[in-house]
Amino acid sequence: MEKEPSKIRILIVDDHPVVRIGLTSMLSTQENFAVVGAASTGEEALALLAQSAPDIMLLDLRMPGMNGLDVLHAIHDGGSPPRVIVLTSFETDEDVYRAVQAGAHGYLLKSTMQNEMIAAIRSVAAGKRHIPPRIASRLAQRMSRPALTGRELEILQMLAKGLTNKEIGTVFQISGNTARNHVNNIIEKLEVSDRTEAVSIAIQQGLIDVSD
Repeated sequence: MEKEPSKIRILIVDDHPVVRIGLTSMLSTQENFAVVGAASTGEEALALLAQSAPDIMLLDLRMPGMNGLDVLHAIHDGGSPPRVIVLTSFETDEDVYRAVQAGAHGYLLKSTMQNEMIAAIRSVAAGKRHIPPRIASRLAQRMSRPALTGRELEILQMLAKGLTNKEIGTVFQISGNTARNHVNNIIEKLEVSDRTEAVSIAIQQGLIDVSD
């Protein structure tokens, strides 16, 4: 399929029909935009990718099944991926960090005004990045902080459930002292004063999920 020379080709990926319809309607009014597809799942997005050859993908992060991060990783394992703007209702530090680490070129909230969204698409299509200043500042702070290990994230989940060091040790078949050392490392990396504050910050930044 040949590209129209002056059009920025856009693929919309979101599991909510209202969002897909609204974005398609809004963006189609722009003279140099062409919405070439709208997918409701990550799997559908990958299938449409080969058919529609978009320049820009507007990608929701949180979708059932194959989520936005999975899509980002998948397209960068392929040939010439589109430039991706994450469009989401969430702005937790970890969401932003993981999206950028996975190759996103922009990050916008779904509440973003139309003019900013249009400007962001044009900017990213031109080879630039677009991350709002407030989010960029928090991203810089997150990137300067030592990353938690997989085990530390698991222990954070246990802390959120109120488990003691001894109980955590039992869960992971390690000693209470080793569990305590992990907790101390978490507190140091998150730059907090105790385990309660560690859990609070972890939830706020999207490091752990306590919705279950």
